[in-house]
Amino acid sequence: MRQLSALESLPASLGRGASAAPLPTLRTLPAGAAVLRVPRYLGARARSRRASLLVRVSVPLLLLVGWWIGTSSGRIPDSVLASPRAVGGALIELQQTGELRDFLLASLSRAGLGLALGAGGGLVLGVIAGLTALGEELGDPTMQMLRAVPFLALVPLLISWFGIDERFKVVLIAAASAFPMYAYSYLGVRGVDRKLVEAARSFGLRGWRLLLTVILPGALPNLLMALRICMAISVVGLIAAEQVGTTKGIGYLVLLAKQYYRQDYMVLCILFYAAWGLVLDGLIRVLERTLMPWRRGSTIR
Repeated sequence: MRQLSALESLPASLGRGASAAPLPTLRTLPAGAAVLRVPRYLGARARSRRASLLVRVSVPLLLLVGWWIGTSSGRIPDSVLASPRAVGGALIELQQTGELRDFLLASLSRAGLGLALGAGGGLVLGVIAGLTALGEELGDPTMQMLRAVPFLALVPLLISWFGIDERFKVVLIAAASAFPMYAYSYLGVRGVDRKLVEAARSFGLRGWRLLLTVILPGALPNLLMALRICMAISVVGLIAAEQVGTTKGIGYLVLLAKQYYRQDYMVLCILFYAAWGLVLDGLIRVLERTLMPWRRGSTIR
């Protein structure tokens, strides 16, 4: 009865044009005709922020609880994995000596500068190779060959060129993060709909305006994915760079923990890197929500 009453409430003049026939009403429908069902809900049901945050932190909290129970009960020996209490003590020890702030600032400055240089250079080269045939012919074969070389294999060569000071560390991180950005930006530019570009050109968009308003926004999903990968690889480059000729940084702390077999410091450094990755991933998510709001409703809840 609810379906029939909804059908009766439709105005008879809806969709009636100059030559359009009137819509069928309840009285004009055949006896066995199917009746349209009114959908119970239209749109995407978004989970509340509190529920979404609870789901996100549930798995890390379960891991933390399992770690705590395993070490406190003795099922996980201290020689295998340090307890949360021991790791907290190591953190307090570093904080009291003032080394925590110095180590964090040294690592963040190296990683940030190397990531900016590498990702920026890879973005420029990828856009040039993706836009122009000459840029692809000149740069793409060389970049593809260099991309196949593990960046850790460049450590002896970079040391012979730049020494073991800060320049070597920044260049190594930049080399690690440049190639993923190049590959994804190249694919993103090539994947932009050509019809969209032609339509923009028909409205007079050329040069920088076309690049900034049409091509880069169309390649934005690939660029954000490249940035996420570059941030993860920059951490690997940071660890490798801080193993050589340094007295400050999280990588140096890892080296000391390995030499003196301090399980608490080893786990603490792992937690630092995990927190670094979590913060960077959160920044990327904020950028995605800000720059691509239309993708919020594309996930299955």
